[in-house]
Amino acid sequence: MQRIETYCFSPFHILNNVSPEKSSQTTEVSFQSGNEQYFTLESSPATDYLVYNSPSSVSISSNRTPVSPQGSHSYMSDPNHSSDNTYGSPLSGSSVVDDGSELRHILRDLEIKLLGPESDIDYNNQAYSSTCSNQIMKGIPSDLHLKQVLIACAEAVSNENMSTAGRLMDVLEGMVSVFGEPIERLGAYMLEGLRARMLSSGSVIYKKLKCKEPTGSELMSYMHVLYEICPYYKFAYNSANVVICEAMENESRIHIIDFQIAQGSQWMSLIEFLAKRPGGPPYVRITGVDDSDSAYGRGGGLEIVGQRLLNFAASCGVPFEFNGAAMSGCEVELDNLRVRCGEALAVNFPYMLHHMPDEGVSTRNHRDRLLRLVKSLSPKVVTLLEQESNTNTSAFLPRFRETLDYYTAMFESIDAARPRDDKERMSAEQHCVARDIVNIIACEGAERLERHEPLGKWRSRLMMAGFAPCRLSPDARIAVKEVLKGYSKNFRVEEMDGALFLCWKNRVLSTSSAWR
Repeated sequence: MQRIETYCFSPFHILNNVSPEKSSQTTEVSFQSGNEQYFTLESSPATDYLVYNSPSSVSISSNRTPVSPQGSHSYMSDPNHSSDNTYGSPLSGSSVVDDGSELRHILRDLEIKLLGPESDIDYNNQAYSSTCSNQIMKGIPSDLHLKQVLIACAEAVSNENMSTAGRLMDVLEGMVSVFGEPIERLGAYMLEGLRARMLSSGSVIYKKLKCKEPTGSELMSYMHVLYEICPYYKFAYNSANVVICEAMENESRIHIIDFQIAQGSQWMSLIEFLAKRPGGPPYVRITGVDDSDSAYGRGGGLEIVGQRLLNFAASCGVPFEFNGAAMSGCEVELDNLRVRCGEALAVNFPYMLHHMPDEGVSTRNHRDRLLRLVKSLSPKVVTLLEQESNTNTSAFLPRFRETLDYYTAMFESIDAARPRDDKERMSAEQHCVARDIVNIIACEGAERLERHEPLGKWRSRLMMAGFAPCRLSPDARIAVKEVLKGYSKNFRVEEMDGALFLCWKNRVLSTSSAWR
């Protein structure tokens, strides 16, 4: 089997202050503006994918899950490339020799659910694979129909009914498209997650097929597109900076620990603000936790981040020191953080705690261990930014439904910002969002890295670790509202129980909260 390599990041792993058009880095920042010139790429453990492509679907499989067995054809993501044998696996091709009776029963069940028992589609027609789907969709919203078929397929996979699941996947292949409506694009990636999960449940066909690894500049280009069209990180950075500035108002020596430093551009706007503080700026020290994934996207180690921040602080007249901790959050120990007496401490968790394995994955429970470690440092404030989704401990089927609901809202928000045929948008979705979706659906145990929890569960964890919530000030909400002025009116910010919620229509996508 051909071995090729790939590297993908999620929409919440975006790299700061790098322009895809230029090789040089910029330092243009705006503290509460929605038009920042920087963007961010937060790192997370890498997951590799095999990418298949056809006119109607793209298949992307995690390297931590099995992919199509020998005989399938693999291609890079090229919208202009097509193949007569997209998947080529025995499972996806099994309907060729089947009489079709089982699929007719499946379609009949779906038809009854959608149209009621009085419908009279002729399922004995030899062309049932296409005509039945078209007739069922008649008069039914396409997004509702596609969601029903996706859920039916997930139920079959959950029940280990591989024959039914394989036939439903054949139906879904004709319904999804990376060039279509948001639900059709999402469906393409969810279908691949189902396919990867189904193959892994079989056994020893677990193979590590990789696609060609994009260059750092390509990754930054994809991330830049998402940063511009989605306000997730601007929401996080602006709200967290307001909280930290307020907590450090009268402090002369400040230490910030950022558990996902990336390019560190969040702190440029903070340094710029502190430089203007009445009475002169404080002494600022930043400890940046990082891993090899960020180093790859950045094109170098933490010394690059430290030098950029040092130069920027000097230009603002702010005394500054940088401490790098080149490791993942799971590896962090007290000695790595170099906490000193006499410094007011702030800790930032930007969309990273959900990557920490908890008690359901590791006997050490790094998620709660890290929170207890931070609490032992007696920080003045801790900022927590997370996606508002519940995929950590859920069983497969409810997790699939939750993923379908959450990413439907995300794909709709992306769709609102760019034209349907925008190639940059399609590339960003394929290279940045698909990985998370496949990982959530196809993987279990330590192989499943995307383990989101809603704010209610984070609140319980933080309080068990000894933290108390801090109510975010009106200034934090004002800063976020300024950010959202540059985006669709379907984005809005809500405040509840002292926390901020970033919403797309009626779906909460991200939360920002503060703790002490």
